[in-house]
Amino acid sequence: MGKVMVIDVAECIGCYLCQLACKDEHVGNDWSPYAKPQPEVGHFWMKLNDMERGGGSFTRVSYVPTLCAHCENAPCMNVCPVNAIYRSDDGAVIIDPEKCNGCAEYGYEPLCQRACPYGAIYFNEELKIAQKCTFCEHLLKSGWKQPRCADVCPTDAIKFGDEDDPEMRKLMEGAEPLHPEVDVKPRVLYRNLPRPYIAGTIIDPAAREVVEGASVTAIDVVSRKEYRTLTDEFGDFWLRGLEWNHKYLVKVEKDGYSPKVLGVLSTEKDVVLERVELYRKA
Repeated sequence: MGKVMVIDVAECIGCYLCQLACKDEHVGNDWSPYAKPQPEVGHFWMKLNDMERGGGSFTRVSYVPTLCAHCENAPCMNVCPVNAIYRSDDGAVIIDPEKCNGCAEYGYEPLCQRACPYGAIYFNEELKIAQKCTFCEHLLKSGWKQPRCADVCPTDAIKFGDEDDPEMRKLMEGAEPLHPEVDVKPRVLYRNLPRPYIAGTIIDPAAREVVEGASVTAIDVVSRKEYRTLTDEFGDFWLRGLEWNHKYLVKVEKDGYSPKVLGVLSTEKDVVLERVELYRKA
């Protein structure tokens, strides 16, 4: 029975307490045999990534806490030349600070650091070893129920527990890896990861007013899946929950107005259409 972490991005408010608590726990503290002290600068074993998205009046910020995913199929374990990386009995992937030699004798940066798909492994220049999150293994072994990052989260966005626990199993349903394209079976999963949106404002230039209740539809040009919303009292629309790097045919319709096709829009990033003009039928 192993431990898992489920992070609900929708509940994260960007307070940075998880990142600060990690620093407080590990900087200057030797938690051997699980971890040597974390350097004061340069390492973020728990890192809160903030993403400024959209633009103008449609700007939004998303926060995504990231850390070692403690993968079941851990690339770092697979490449370590001295077998310094092992899995604890609760599933945490640990870099043994005594065995790790930082791959110094090979003349290059640690292989585990290069192999990690999440960029979660750091090199300690002073100690010449690779380091990362340990799930606060030293605390778990002393009776704590969760690592410091989960313990301090004010919104309970970070949940931690046994993978067989009914509550955790329920949270895991619908959760996903940070990078699903990498099949490493991570023990850190996410709910409500940021999805791209298409947003804008519909106006009637002749009447010099916004258009409320207009139907805006985005159709995936490959799957034909449709996303539909209505403009609000400010004429604004938000087509949320789209897929990254897809193309969508977007159109606007409203009784009494000529329908308008906004084109095929791509979601490499969020799309903002500040001003879309809709004209009444003659």
